Amino acid sequence: MGAAVLSELATEIVVPVCAVIGIAFSLVQWVLVSRVKLTSERHASGGSANSNKNGYGDYLIEEEEGINDHSVVTKCADIQSAISEGATSFLFTEYQYVGIFMIAFAILIFLFLGSVEGFSTKSQPCTYDKEKTCKPALATAIFSTLSFLLGAITSVLSGFLGMKIATYANARTTLEARKGVGKAFIVAFRSGAVMGFLLAANGLLVLYIAINLFKLYYGDDWEGLFEAITGYGLGGSSMALFGRVGGGIYTKAADVGADLVGKVERNIPEDDPRNPAVIADNVGDNVGDIAGMGSDLFGSYAESSCAALVVASISSFGVNHEFTAMLYPLLISSAGILVCLVTTLFATDFFEIRAVKEIEPALKKQLIISTILMTVGIAIVTWIGVPTSFTIYNFGAQKVVKNWQLFLCVGVGLWAGLIIGFVTEYYTSNAYSPVQDVADSCRTGAATNVIFGLALGYKSVIIPIFAIAIGIFVSFSFAAMYGIAVAALGMLSTIATGLAIDAYGPISDNAGGIAEMAGMSYRIRERTDALDAAGNTTAAIGKGFAIGSAALVSLALFGAFVSRAAISTVDVLTPKVFIGLIVGAMLPYWFSAMTMKSVGSAALKMVEEVRRQFNTIPGLMEGHAKPDYATCVKISTDASIKEMIPPGALVMLTPLIVGTFFGVETLAGVLAGALVSGVQIAISASNTGGAWDNAKKYIEAGASEHARTLGPKGSDPHKAAVIGDTVGDPLKDTSGPSLNILIKLMAVESLVFAPFFATHGGLLFKIF
Repeated sequence: MGAAVLSELATEIVVPVCAVIGIAFSLVQWVLVSRVKLTSERHASGGSANSNKNGYGDYLIEEEEGINDHSVVTKCADIQSAISEGATSFLFTEYQYVGIFMIAFAILIFLFLGSVEGFSTKSQPCTYDKEKTCKPALATAIFSTLSFLLGAITSVLSGFLGMKIATYANARTTLEARKGVGKAFIVAFRSGAVMGFLLAANGLLVLYIAINLFKLYYGDDWEGLFEAITGYGLGGSSMALFGRVGGGIYTKAADVGADLVGKVERNIPEDDPRNPAVIADNVGDNVGDIAGMGSDLFGSYAESSCAALVVASISSFGVNHEFTAMLYPLLISSAGILVCLVTTLFATDFFEIRAVKEIEPALKKQLIISTILMTVGIAIVTWIGVPTSFTIYNFGAQKVVKNWQLFLCVGVGLWAGLIIGFVTEYYTSNAYSPVQDVADSCRTGAATNVIFGLALGYKSVIIPIFAIAIGIFVSFSFAAMYGIAVAALGMLSTIATGLAIDAYGPISDNAGGIAEMAGMSYRIRERTDALDAAGNTTAAIGKGFAIGSAALVSLALFGAFVSRAAISTVDVLTPKVFIGLIVGAMLPYWFSAMTMKSVGSAALKMVEEVRRQFNTIPGLMEGHAKPDYATCVKISTDASIKEMIPPGALVMLTPLIVGTFFGVETLAGVLAGALVSGVQIAISASNTGGAWDNAKKYIEAGASEHARTLGPKGSDPHKAAVIGDTVGDPLKDTSGPSLNILIKLMAVESLVFAPFFATHGGLLFKIF
């Protein structure tokens, strides 16, 4: 079979060094962003001689048009601090509730897994090779609990750091927009890169350290070691679920309330400081789109790594104790960090953006460059990291795989991600006909807009599903379930760039809000709107990546679960499996109904409060009185904390109830059903919402002759577009993105609890 070119010692060095490089690069980007000062003091040492290409030597104040410089900068700083405080206080409140859940669920993991062998401390025969002895089930219980807590804490930290960086950068982006769109773009993109690299590098480093620490106890029992590591993925995704749902309810309650009363009823601009919900809306961008998304993509990364490691531990890599080949998933992620580092420099240093029309192509180039470079990176890693030939566990048999086949598995995932990204862009960008058709349908009112938008969302599912299907077929044919797990990793290998592009959107959105609230000139608002419109499309691309990778990840986890639970085949014709299948397919609808209704009821309270303030605060519409922002922030916070618990409980309890009472075969059906229906709903919901949002922006911008016939702001077609956008808000930012966590989380939870379900599950069928 041969051995890997890269020695074990070299692997021990390469993985942590790449992670440290990623962290160092993010800190460098943060320092560059922090050079934009939120003060109006002029330093004598500055001056035009000092200015460089990206403009950090320029004065911040020089190009403002006839507005008091000092007051503008002070206002920006004040607004930024209000947004930052609101986001921090919400996340702390959310994490207190989530912390209680985390401890309770950790105890549950320990009790369920410890009871498999009656809390025995004796060694036991291994699951896949009965002639060998492995560590006791109690050890798996303890270490799974530890890795769950480790994944949960890393996930929470990823979300929190992302939010802090975004709230640090939003006002700085606004101030840089006074010098030109290029300088504002660089600040927003660099800030996104800080989050992307921190998250990718932290996820890799913590996983690497955990594996090495667990190895001290497990020794040669790699089967037990990597089974315990799966808790890391479960911890990451369970926190992401609460972050996505809680943050999504928060941001959309504020957004819907602000839009319906402000734009439709009162005819005031978006982010107008007179609107009482405006601060809550901007806080929401950070807690939902930044903190929630950060935790979500960290969860995907952790789970795809864990799925690959579990399958590899019972293949020749694990049986022969080939450490370098075993850590192949981590080597891919390490190469990804280096590739993304080079890619980021293309956006910030190698090329300069001079005009609005260059923004979206620059972001798209990031995806293309990172994918091309990563293809080379995967080839190198596969050549030096795995033997030329090896075997992979395939439902009881060992399948011989060549290293070039493994390269194709990762490559197909990587390129499928790019295809999904570009299809998503085609259906959600207002540069193409699908969104322009939706905008055109606003001529005849909100009803036709809603019909066109729904049709667009359903149609946008077709190509991504074919891309995922081809990816699954190719990777499974070459390397069984391990192939699917590494295909998911391939899709997520450029996670640092993907996150940078994704985080850029909410930062630009906030920058536009701050410009409006600070009373800056319309030209600056035009620049921030252009940044935001590009960010909207890239956010949709990011969601496409997250959903595509979730489909592959959950399928890989499903395969690992079926193997661990000792199910030889999942036969759809048996009643046990079929009832699971049909119930599983229903779960995404139930979950979506919960999250949509939560947004609706929270938005109802928000609309009533905003109306009350407009009606009862004298001089508010004239701009003589200040609205009560704090009450709106409190409505969003209270609603999201209360409403995130039922959907979270549905996802977390379903595998436990089904596995315990109905057994592993029914649970396998539930997982398959949820995966198949969840992916479709998630893609259509995200794209429908994104299309409605950009149709509204298309009319507002009035950049083409066609758009001008539908406008201006306040016209009947524009009001119809705003209603479409409002309907789409919970679809694209709450239900859609949360569904990919549902399908991953149920699969990884089933895998972690598989030993318990296989031993004690199916109580109802045992009784009858």
